[in-house]
Amino acid sequence: ATRADQNALIFVSTETEQEKVFSFRELHAEVQRMAAVLQDLGVKQGDRVLIYMPMIAEAAFAMLACVRIGAIHSVVFGGFASHSLASRIDDAEPSVIVSADAGMRSGKVVAYKPLLDEAVKLAAHKPAKVLLVDRGLSPMEKTAGRDVDYAPLREKHLNTVVPCVWVDSTHPSYTLYTSGTTGKPKGVQRDTGGYAVALAASMKHIYCGNAGETFFSTSDIGWVVGHSYIIYGPLIAGMATVMYEGTPLRPDAGIWWKICQEQEVTVMFSAPTAIRVLKKQDPAFLKKYDLSKLRGLYCAGEPMDETSHQWMMDELGIPVIDHYWQTETGWAMLTLMPGVEDQAVQLGSPGFPAYGFDVRLFRDDGTECGPNEKGIVGVVPPLPPGCLSTIWGDDKRFVSTYFTLFQEPQVYSSFDWGIKDDAGYYKILGRTDDVINVAGHRLGTREIEEAVQSHPAIAEVAVVGVADQLKGQMPMAFAVVKDPTSIDTPEKVAALEKDVMKIVDGSLGAIARPARVHFISGLPKTRSGKMLRRSIQALAEGRDPGDLTTIDDPSTLEQIKAALTA
Repeated sequence: ATRADQNALIFVSTETEQEKVFSFRELHAEVQRMAAVLQDLGVKQGDRVLIYMPMIAEAAFAMLACVRIGAIHSVVFGGFASHSLASRIDDAEPSVIVSADAGMRSGKVVAYKPLLDEAVKLAAHKPAKVLLVDRGLSPMEKTAGRDVDYAPLREKHLNTVVPCVWVDSTHPSYTLYTSGTTGKPKGVQRDTGGYAVALAASMKHIYCGNAGETFFSTSDIGWVVGHSYIIYGPLIAGMATVMYEGTPLRPDAGIWWKICQEQEVTVMFSAPTAIRVLKKQDPAFLKKYDLSKLRGLYCAGEPMDETSHQWMMDELGIPVIDHYWQTETGWAMLTLMPGVEDQAVQLGSPGFPAYGFDVRLFRDDGTECGPNEKGIVGVVPPLPPGCLSTIWGDDKRFVSTYFTLFQEPQVYSSFDWGIKDDAGYYKILGRTDDVINVAGHRLGTREIEEAVQSHPAIAEVAVVGVADQLKGQMPMAFAVVKDPTSIDTPEKVAALEKDVMKIVDGSLGAIARPARVHFISGLPKTRSGKMLRRSIQALAEGRDPGDLTTIDDPSTLEQIKAALTA
C-alpha cells in the first residue's frame, strides 16, 4: 500500500516509439483484469497457459495473472518457429494460449499469428482458446470459436476483483523450455514459494536493489533472466522494472544508456554478447548520458572474456559483475555478493558459489579436482530454493539428465567445465561438449577464444572443433575485427591471421593453434545473444546447421559458408 503510486512496470519500445509507465496500483489492476479474462476463458488452478508474445506490457500482465490464480504459465520466446512451438504446445498441453498479432525487430514486423496457427495445426494437443492482443501491426485471420480479442474482454472486466489463489509453496509457478539433446524439449518446472524466497534474497544480497529504485534487465521474457529479473525479482523487491522492446543499436548505440538516464536506473543486467556488440560502437554514446545513478552492471548468459570485462568497467567506472547460472537454477550459482561482503571483481570470473549452492569441480571419474585443475561444475544436493523441482511431466528424465553423471556422491551436473584458482574464484570454460580433443589433448574452446580475443584488432570470436582425420579434431576460429580496413586486402588478412596464431601459440602452445582464422563481420547468435556454436561447427564440417529458429541475423551463417569455401 505504501508503494501503490510508485513506478512498477516501465514499458519502452523503440520499435513502435511507445512508452508507458504503470504504477504498482495500475499494474495490480491490469493483472486482475487479465486474471479475470483467463478465468472467463475457463482457466483454473493447475491449468497451463502458454504465452507466445513480444516484449509488451500485456505479456507481463499474463504471467502475473497466471500466478495470481494458481495457473502455470509457459512462456515461449516470441517469433519461435512453428514446429518448435508445436512441440512445446504438446508437452505443456495448455488450455489457453495468449499471443499477439505481431512483434517487431529492428524495424521489421514479425507476424506471430500465422506462426501460431501453423503450430496449433502441427500440434496433437489443441488449446480451447487463443487470447489475442491486437497491436495493429499485422492483419490476423481469426479461427471462429477459438480465437478471442483481449481488448473487449479487458473492458468487460475493468473493475473485476480477482483474489489471490493460495497454493502450496511447492506448487508449480511456471515451466520454461530448454533444448534437450534428444530433440524433445525439457520443461524446467519451477515452484512458487522457494522461487520467491530465492529472488527476494538475491535482490538484496547480490543486486543490492532497493524499493523505489529502477532495475533494467535487457533480456527477454522468453528466457529465464526475463522471468527472474524482468518480471518477478524487481517487483518482489518493490523496484520498478524496465521492459524494453528493441535492440541495443536502434535508433543508435546509446539507447540503453538513454533509458538508464531517463528512468534513473540503479541496477542493470545484460549479457557478455551485448557488451561485445557495444564495444564495437563509438564510445561517445556512453559518455553522452548521465549514468550517475547506475551502481552496478551484472552479466550472465555465457562466459565473459577478460578484454570486454575490463573495457566495460573502464567505460562505466562501476563494478561489472559477471555471474553464472542456468535456466535450471533460476538464479546465480556463482556470483559476487556485494550485499553480503566486499569482494573484488576478477576479470572473466563469475566469482564464488552463492549461498545455498555447494559447488564443486569433478574429474571424469567423479573425484574432486584440486585448485587450478579443470573439472565439471557440479552441485552437491540439496539444491537451494529457486532451482528446478523436476522436468515437467517427466521425473525420470529429471533424474537421468541431471543426477546420473556422478553417483558417489550423487551430484547435480551443470554440463559445464570450470576451474577454480587458489583464491577460490571460479571460471567457466564452456560446455562439456565444447571441449576439443586435439591429438589426445583436451582444449576448451573458451581458452582459445580468450587468446584470440586478446589481439587488439579482434572484437569477437567463436572457436569450434572441426573433425580432422589425423588429429581427431582441430580448432577453427571465426573472428570479427574492430576495424574492417584491417582486412581489406588479402595481404592484410594473411598477416592478421598469422598474428592471431602467434598469440595463441604464445599463450596456449602450438597444440591450440587454430587450423584457420576466418574473418567475418558478424557471428551467428540467438536473439538472446547466445552464440550458435553447434551450427558453426556443423557448417565447418559440411553438415546441416540444424534448427535455426532463434537466429538473430541469418546473413551471418551465409558469411561463414562463404568464408569456408573461399
